[in-house]
Formats: sequence, structure tokens, C-alpha cells
Amino acid sequence: MGKKRANSEVTKKLAIGGILTALVVVLQMMGSFIKFGPFAISLVLIPIVLGAALCDYKVSTWLGFIFGAVVLFTDAAAFLAISVPGTIITVLVKGTLCGLVAGLVYKLFEKKNRYLAVILAAIACPLVNTGVFLLGCVVFFLDTIREWGAAGGFTNIAQYLIVGMVGINFLVELSVNIVLSPVVVRLLDFSKKINK
Repeated sequence: MGKKRANSEVTKKLAIGGILTALVVVLQMMGSFIKFGPFAISLVLIPIVLGAALCDYKVSTWLGFIFGAVVLFTDAAAFLAISVPGTIITVLVKGTLCGLVAGLVYKLFEKKNRYLAVILAAIACPLVNTGVFLLGCVVFFLDTIREWGAAGGFTNIAQYLIVGMVGINFLVELSVNIVLSPVVVRLLDFSKKINK
């Protein structure tokens, strides 16, 4: 009976992971069409957090990696023109780490309170994603970023990175992630109770 239950759990994680993988791909590819005022909002971090809450950190790490791979093929042209290795490293590491950290944060707080764990994972995911992106910009693209900032009227590169490149978009994405991730988990939990 124990082996059957373990196999059932593995099958369930694979199915959920597969659905969330497809969702990550679709949301990332459609991300530029989802707008909040003038800003394109990425909802792709939500399934990564859901992977942490519904499966485990391995699934959320995988989802983060897939997110990075899709970004590499859809949204990284400007950076690929400057440095292919720098772009690949930055994009894949930021995606993978945001999934890993979200999964580990969720696991750390899950026993205290499931919804608190989801909220904290929903905060950690975009923070790591954006933080690693900014670090990659400094390590691999500093001269180009400096030129872009000067062309945009910024005299300070840090100000350009934070205000010009991530700024309000990051704050909106963080807010959306914090609100929607726990709501979706709660709806899924509610649905599970109804179906029992």
C-alpha cells in the first residue's frame, strides 16, 4: 500500500509539474501582451511559486529553469547581441535560482503556515529573479548599460538599473505575485475539499 501511495504522489507531481511547465511557457511567451497601464506584466513567476507549494523545490527549480530558457529564446535579443555567454548565464541562473529559492522558502515556512509560506515564496521569487538580473547586468553588460543609461538621461548607472530597467515594473510584478499566488493556492485547496 505504501509503495502504491508513493507512486501516486510521484505521478501527481509529474502531472502538476507538466501542467505548470506548459503554463510557464505560455505565460512567458504571452507576457508582453498582459499590460498594467503602460507596463507589460509577467505572470510567469506565479506558476513557479505554485510549483513550490503544490509539489516541492525540485519542481519549482525546474519551472524556474524553463522560465529562463523561454526568456533566452524570446526576450533576450538585445543582451545576446552584446554577450552570448553572459546572457545565457544571467538568464538561466536568474530563472533557476528564483525557482529554487521560492521552493526552499516555501518548505522552510510551510509547517508554520501554508499561506504565509506561499506569500514569502511569492516575495522571494521576483526578488531573486530581479536581483540576479541586476547582478548579471553589472558583471556582463556594464559598459552597455552605462551607454543605455546615458542615452536615457541618467547620470548614475545604479539609478538607471533600478529606475530605468526594473523600477515600477518590478513593484507591480511583485505585488501581483504576492496577491495572486496565495489566492490560487487557496482556490486549489478549496477545490480539493469540495471534491472529497
